[in-house]
Amino acid sequence: MGIVDFHIGGNLLVRRLGFGAMHLPTEPGAAREQAIAVARRAVELGVTLIDTAHLYGGGANEELLAEALYPYPDELVITTKVGVARTGPGGDWRLDARPEILRDQVEQALRRLRVERIELLQLHRVDPETSLADQLGTLRELQLAGKVGRIGLSEVSVDQLERAQEIVEVVSVQNRYNLLDREHEPVLRACAEAGIAFLPWRPVGLAAGDPRIAAVAAELGATAAQVALAWLLARSPVILPIPGTGRIGHLEENVAAVGLRLSPAQQERLADLRS
Repeated sequence: MGIVDFHIGGNLLVRRLGFGAMHLPTEPGAAREQAIAVARRAVELGVTLIDTAHLYGGGANEELLAEALYPYPDELVITTKVGVARTGPGGDWRLDARPEILRDQVEQALRRLRVERIELLQLHRVDPETSLADQLGTLRELQLAGKVGRIGLSEVSVDQLERAQEIVEVVSVQNRYNLLDREHEPVLRACAEAGIAFLPWRPVGLAAGDPRIAAVAAELGATAAQVALAWLLARSPVILPIPGTGRIGHLEENVAAVGLRLSPAQQERLADLRS
């Protein structure tokens, strides 16, 4: 069976195994050419959701994806994140979701990605120094202006998600979550109850070094990473893993995980794991 589909926000069709572009090198040279090849191969393999962010090279990652994939296939969704900014030229990155910063980063993303609308825009982190109403209200204004299609959040608690839902319609949450790291299990449950897409970042985690996962992988003739991804896909229908890599072989290995089926006994063994 191929990659199972999911409708983000009820109407944005994507396949349930995406690609995280964070690890793609953007500096000119052979590494960049390889990164472009990886992005193109992801689309060839049927990936329809690619995740990036302003933070990834100050927009350089967005530019790389546009160079690799524009003009985009109709089914491809590139989601980006805003709300982290430098303190100055060459300065440190910090949370900054002031309205003027969010507006500027969205305008930059539109230009870099060469699109008129970002179908799924995520707030990279909640900025504790700016009111949540101002942060999400700004994204809502951009949505009403036609520059943003849907709004998501990243690294939020259940309380933050509930407060955000009082301001805007939240269609996705991107939190760290994997077989050995389930800190955000309550957030996953909240997303499942509301039909919100849950995009776990670092979805493989430390699976490769865990002998318990390796044992299941050996039984299936698979890799530990594939087992970790298959477990996520079976965990909840709202989960859309976004594993990232800079190597085509690793990408192909990850995508092949959609065809891996864990037995009930194997799922039960894995369900009890923690790091």
